[in-house]
Amino acid sequence: MDIIKGVKDFWKYLKKDTWDSWLVSIVLAFIIIRFMFFPLLAFVTATPLPLVVVESCSMYHDLPFDEWWDRNDVWYENVGINEYRFDRFPFRNGFSKGDIVLVWGRGDYNVGDVIIFQSEFQHPLIHRMVSLDPIGTKGDNNVGQLAAEKNIPENAILGKAVARVPGLGWLKLIFFEPFRSPEQRGLCN
Repeated sequence: MDIIKGVKDFWKYLKKDTWDSWLVSIVLAFIIIRFMFFPLLAFVTATPLPLVVVESCSMYHDLPFDEWWDRNDVWYENVGINEYRFDRFPFRNGFSKGDIVLVWGRGDYNVGDVIIFQSEFQHPLIHRMVSLDPIGTKGDNNVGQLAAEKNIPENAILGKAVARVPGLGWLKLIFFEPFRSPEQRGLCN
């Protein structure tokens, strides 16, 4: 009975409108999210990175699909991807900076999937798969492929994008934007 009373007293304390109860609530939320929610989500999704915040504009589409395709068709057609095929790809309209992406680490990967992979860069990349042998990707908004995207080892793949929550990742990004170079700050144009 003392445990139940203690839990009730603690709950009442958390509901108080004081700075210390607010601070304890924030710390408790952090602990629950960091040490319970994310490990459980990583187990279910079979990837060490189950949620990804899109930090750049490399997958951004600034135009409706038909206009975007007219501007980008040559590169994709040179690697055997035509408009009909691209139009059926998952996330055919790309991502915006600040989107949160749910990553799934189970199953096969196909041309057109948006995969998340470790590269030589500080953070994992989230780009569209454009070839299987060798595994290659390209950011939809990039002019061409980066060197790190041309021969990706299969063990570098963390998973593929299966869902997105638009804009919610800005809750994290606003803390890091001031430390980025000026050309990397802000919304995509």
